[in-house]
Amino acid sequence: MQRLKTLLFVLLLSAASIGFAQQTYTINGESLALKTEVSGTIDLLWNTFDKQYRYFVKKDGQYYELVNIRVDGKYQEQYKATLADLTAGSGQSTDRLRLTLAGLRSFINNYNASVDPNYTSNSETVALETRLGFFGGVTNNRYTSNPQNATAPLVGIEFEILDSKLLPRHAIVFQFRQSFAVDDFDYSASQLSLNYRFKFVKSAKVDVFANARLATYTYSRTVITTVNEAQNSVDQEITGGNLQAPILLGLGADIKLGKGYLMLAYNDIVGLTIDDNGEFPVDFTLGYKFNL
Repeated sequence: MQRLKTLLFVLLLSAASIGFAQQTYTINGESLALKTEVSGTIDLLWNTFDKQYRYFVKKDGQYYELVNIRVDGKYQEQYKATLADLTAGSGQSTDRLRLTLAGLRSFINNYNASVDPNYTSNSETVALETRLGFFGGVTNNRYTSNPQNATAPLVGIEFEILDSKLLPRHAIVFQFRQSFAVDDFDYSASQLSLNYRFKFVKSAKVDVFANARLATYTYSRTVITTVNEAQNSVDQEITGGNLQAPILLGLGADIKLGKGYLMLAYNDIVGLTIDDNGEFPVDFTLGYKFNL
């Protein structure tokens, strides 16, 4: 079972890595995979290497690295001189410019807009969107004791928050699920969870994502039937709630339909920090979400 968990986790990470596709550039003889943050008269490129940010700009086909070398305990701020030369005559000052992604983005967007009247700035730091969705499905409650491996219906609602401008592939989702008791398994549960989604396929028509259920609060009710000494059946009802950080991984897709999205999901395929009952995961949902 542990091997299966590891394999599924690797597969999910491999799929997610598709979304981080970057273009490789050769700059001063060095091959670098860089992300394009701003594209215009001056392009802004960046990435992290060994946990260190590196920034580059491109103008007229030439690449320049923006550096801030420390000498004898003092930063030399060479990036300011580089940008001052590249933006000479624009009236922009680099005096208070900091070597951060937000600061560079704003500076270069302002310059591009000043020299190109048709330039569309992407200097917005936040463009939050929220979506509300409703869904239904079935589950075999794999992370509880389910001796008959019974499949039960469930319904739910979710609230999604994403930044369509700066982090369009990422989303935070608050979700409520209610599963119901069935004849073979007298168990029901109300669950509130915090989820993270990475959209490794993103287009105007469809998003495909990996979902990680990070934290859950579950209030459950189950009825256990036992036989006493007189050979009579006795039902015992057990209720209670618990807070967990299970790290449950799943896959899903949002398909554009009308003014909203058709939601498909295969949930909780593998749990990284929680034991399952050994059964094959069955947790499928179908629903619809719309922009608020």
